[in-house]
Amino acid sequence: MSREATSNLDIAVLLPCYNEAATIGDVVADFRTALPGAKIYVYDNNSTDGTALKAMLAGATVVRERRQGKGHVVRRMFCDIDADIYVMADGDGTYGPADAEELIRTLITERADMVVGTRRGVHDDAGRQGHAFGNRLFNQLYRMLFGNDFTDILSGYRAFSRRYVKSFPAVSAGFEIETEMSVHASRLKLPVCEIELDYGRRPEGSHSKLSTFKDGFKILWMFAMLMKETRPFAFFGLIAGGLMGVSLGFMAPVLYEFFTTGLVSRMPTWIAAMALTMMSFLSFTAALILDSVARSRAEQLRIHYLTLPALGTGKVRADAASAVEKPRRERSSKGPAKGGSSRAA
Repeated sequence: MSREATSNLDIAVLLPCYNEAATIGDVVADFRTALPGAKIYVYDNNSTDGTALKAMLAGATVVRERRQGKGHVVRRMFCDIDADIYVMADGDGTYGPADAEELIRTLITERADMVVGTRRGVHDDAGRQGHAFGNRLFNQLYRMLFGNDFTDILSGYRAFSRRYVKSFPAVSAGFEIETEMSVHASRLKLPVCEIELDYGRRPEGSHSKLSTFKDGFKILWMFAMLMKETRPFAFFGLIAGGLMGVSLGFMAPVLYEFFTTGLVSRMPTWIAAMALTMMSFLSFTAALILDSVARSRAEQLRIHYLTLPALGTGKVRADAASAVEKPRRERSSKGPAKGGSSRAA
């Protein structure tokens, strides 16, 4: 896709940053070279090393987000900025700005709402082996819970259409925002694509903000919350099955004793088994009810998504509406004068 073909589209490059002064200047400059017509926004998340100044000097529009966490930054960016195409990357220089044109080309030619740049060589990153292991674990877990739409759910290099950005609720606070983005696309069955891109190493003086265990736990917690919200029947069904299993474990020896001797000597055990059985039934009932609620919410999200113009059609529709409205305004402005003169006559 040539640059002339996208010249009529508004493209926004979004760079969430926290203490990336060592790299942000070069990243902004490289994006300006790769996408000359794009507007580049750097959202500074309380940096203390001069990130905002470096980004501003490189030619980016800098906005400060005071709530700490990447999720807060992404939510603010998606609310603030109107564009036809959004390209989101990190400010640490690990993603190649030259690949942005390929992401955009794929978004347009495949008529997708999100294109994910999967990271080639992510397991060889200078980061710890715990990051690589966690990346494989989370991707496998995602495929088990939400489907096979993605192979790298934690990639931060993505291109979006406007209808995706403006329909994405963005409730996450931190690095788990990428997981939420993937689940949103899978939940609404949005058209998505993946392309494999090179993943670089951080330059000297730049340090990762990820914590293997802390952020890993947050992502696991987000998996659980998203499963509860989007697949409540499976979530509460598993709880119901576990409670019933424990209940049967307590119940079996009591029933065996009753059928062999006609007595129940362990009454507390039997009461506990009955209580667990009732909890299992309640959990299963909640699963049935919440599954209907989740389907209704997904339908509402889908309807809102469909009200937004598809990529490349917004300006065309606006021009068409303007072309229709202009003659209508002219007729309405001439009509009363003509009618008025006739009545006067």
